[in-house]
Amino acid sequence: MAERVRARLLIAVWVGQLVSLVGSSLTGFVLGVWVYQQTGSVTQFSLIFLASSLPAVLVAPFAGVIADRFDRRRVMLLSDLGAAIGTAALALLVATDSLEVWHIYLASALSAASSTVHQVSYQAMTPALVGKAHLARFNGLMQVTRAAQIAAPLIAGVLVVSIGIDGVLTIDLVTFAVASLTLLLVRLPVEATRPAAERTREPVLREAAAGWHYLRAHTGLWQLMVLFGAYNFLFGFAGVLVQPLILSFASPDTLGVLMFAGGAGLFAGSLVMTAWGGPTRRIHAVFGGLALGGVALVLHSLSPSAWLIAVVAPLFLFTLPIVNSSTMTLIQTKTEPKVLGRVLAAARVVGDASIPVSYLLAGPLADQVFEPLMRPDGALAGSVGTIVGTGDGRGTALVFAVVGTLMVLLVAFAWSRRSLRDVDDLPDALEPAAPAPTATAEPVRG
Repeated sequence: MAERVRARLLIAVWVGQLVSLVGSSLTGFVLGVWVYQQTGSVTQFSLIFLASSLPAVLVAPFAGVIADRFDRRRVMLLSDLGAAIGTAALALLVATDSLEVWHIYLASALSAASSTVHQVSYQAMTPALVGKAHLARFNGLMQVTRAAQIAAPLIAGVLVVSIGIDGVLTIDLVTFAVASLTLLLVRLPVEATRPAAERTREPVLREAAAGWHYLRAHTGLWQLMVLFGAYNFLFGFAGVLVQPLILSFASPDTLGVLMFAGGAGLFAGSLVMTAWGGPTRRIHAVFGGLALGGVALVLHSLSPSAWLIAVVAPLFLFTLPIVNSSTMTLIQTKTEPKVLGRVLAAARVVGDASIPVSYLLAGPLADQVFEPLMRPDGALAGSVGTIVGTGDGRGTALVFAVVGTLMVLLVAFAWSRRSLRDVDDLPDALEPAAPAPTATAEPVRG
């Protein structure tokens, strides 16, 4: 009975967060389209990605301190409020016909910073709610939100035509309200929201450094996050270049269908991890997912074929929940609850700091280096060109082949590190799940 009550609480919170994320994804897509339509600049469009990723890395260390110092539910509520303020400001600018590109960059940065604080608090709260036995499955369920983000553009395209950008922003504000109301009404155990309420506070920078010290003291966890950072660096190239690759040989309509197919692969991987939870030795799931993902990226390059992409893109994205949920479960189970927020924040910095770099490098490398090499008269036309073809888009295809090969080699190198290979053998620090609270609502008190 207790587990059923806890499950209902978790699902209620998860649904609220999912609704909010879908709303934010709709807004992000619509604003990106607006920027491109107003400027015609791929560079200005790509700067939205930078504005959405760099603040997250800079804020993460402080997000960990906040998550370990204060009531995590209140932190999540305030984070939602911060993001909603940015969205409301954009809605006002649209209504007064005053919206400019720099407004969107600023709002994207505010949303990214708020989201980082929110996610670190959410992830730090989850283990005490779920318990070790079901944590891996719940992390798999969390990956469903990534699939929703990929599907959002299909919905956003319809909405922006029918209700306009101001209507989409209004929907986003409503989804923030839904997520906040859910958090307000669901009663959560104090062990999850404030696991170390009585601990002695130290200066902020010293507290933030505690997460780094914990990772460095546990070599396997540190190497796991370095591996994850290298993976995200390579993944960033694919994330930026997959749409230009498809558009080099297919129509925008086909692009939409293939993006949906990729989202279906991500959704399927999330469902598999939710039902299965992964192998007993979770590092095997990380290595296996990385290796299979690398092979799938290489296969993207073999032919300018929509049918090929329709198979290999879902295959690649199927591996994403396997890698992400297994990595998160390892961090959560091997870290002491009192420092979990700061460790998650440090892990986020190590794992995500490389993403803005790949965003900045992907376009110039494809346009200025690889595309010239793969022209019919390019330096590699007579060698690599016989495999991946020559002409428009085949340089981008070669980037996929190189990135996929590097991902497979990365797995081979990681396997050679014994402390990483044996990270599952580190002692579990996760305490048993707290007793389930009653399902009655408890308002947040000041």
